[in-house]
Amino acid sequence: MKRYKAIAYGVLAATMAFTIAACSGGNNDPANSGGNAPANESGNAGAEPGKKVTIEYWHTYSDQEEKVLTEEIKPLFEEEHPGIELKLTRMPYEGLKEQVIAGVAGDAAPDLMRMDIIWVPEFAKMGALQDVSKLEGFDEIKANVFEAPMETNAYDGGYYGVPVNTNTKIAIYNKAVLDEIGVTKAPETMEELEAAAKQAVAKGKPGAIGIGGANVWAASPYFWSLGGKLTSEDYTKADGFLNSPESVKALETIVRWHNEGLVTPTILGGEPGAWDGMKNKEYMMIDDGPWFYSILMNEAESAFKPLEQTVRGLIPAGPAGSHSVVGGEDLVIFANSKHPQEAWTFAKWMLGEEPQKIMSKLGLIPTNKTAANDPAFLETPFVTEFVKQLETALPRTPIPQYGEMEGIVNLAFEKAVRGELDPKAALDEAAKSIDAILAQ
Repeated sequence: MKRYKAIAYGVLAATMAFTIAACSGGNNDPANSGGNAPANESGNAGAEPGKKVTIEYWHTYSDQEEKVLTEEIKPLFEEEHPGIELKLTRMPYEGLKEQVIAGVAGDAAPDLMRMDIIWVPEFAKMGALQDVSKLEGFDEIKANVFEAPMETNAYDGGYYGVPVNTNTKIAIYNKAVLDEIGVTKAPETMEELEAAAKQAVAKGKPGAIGIGGANVWAASPYFWSLGGKLTSEDYTKADGFLNSPESVKALETIVRWHNEGLVTPTILGGEPGAWDGMKNKEYMMIDDGPWFYSILMNEAESAFKPLEQTVRGLIPAGPAGSHSVVGGEDLVIFANSKHPQEAWTFAKWMLGEEPQKIMSKLGLIPTNKTAANDPAFLETPFVTEFVKQLETALPRTPIPQYGEMEGIVNLAFEKAVRGELDPKAALDEAAKSIDAILAQ
């Protein structure tokens, strides 16, 4: 039996498990079907000599992004690699994960895909993806991109994709509120942030530290910067890390801020929302990604002008430094690709300086460090702080069980913020539950 068929049977079982989990509200791990088939030497199995090879690329780019992909990226790649034709297929995000699972199981997956970073370890465990760390040129790519986005592809000692674009969150302050409390620059430390928040609240603001929710995406920049950890460095253990004294103290600080009214109501889903709170000069600070600017700058009829009315800064540094959370997409090659060598040729090319610069015109932050620090890109009015923050940003735990783990941590954070459990008890409970799923 061919290797891809063996993988397909394993993923078919995973599809059933995924469906059952979706119905029950859980997130059961698909069974591991084994390792990956390496790319063949020619990457052109079954193709006639001299015949152009077609590779299919699934993506979820927006209308504007797809236009650039079609009109600039595709022609340039095909000009430089005349033996390869790039077939672009835009996929709707809703239901996409199920489509990918079914496609792999039915040997109908594309050669490549721009995949949500938190899906990569899960599909790697299924045996659905190529371990690209074994391929020629990988080490050079790894050296040229930001570390945290690359780590989102890590699984079981290998790398199952490369980061094609990235993002993170920074601290965004309302300039009018800072002027009102006499703060002349973005706070650089958590102590400065807390002091400014107390001044803002004293002026009647409904909270000032803009934590957008009691969950990993929203709270981790503060939790990590204050010294908290989710797991060990190799992502194999939560006990002793998620509930370490440093993590407990970090969560205690966030809870204290909430109890003292320093955190905006958004931490528990309250109103106004983060953007409305900024527009109405009610919130001193929020954290958000570059889309805050790219979207609000295009609201022609809005009286709120984000560039003029905000001050940008890094996440204030705590005992562990300044850390934010990494978002973005990875470029993966499926294990049953008919043309893995050509797919890898495109993946390597896409992470080069020129393609990264082309896509950066749309506001997508390059993962290639040289492209991200290109003076032309940095002239974009709001990107400098995001690129700087990426140097210390951290990935959400790159494990196949991340969906389950995230739910457990989210619940622990919320219980602590709501006062249903003290922070240590909440984190002890969460660490025990996470270790149980990590042992599966």
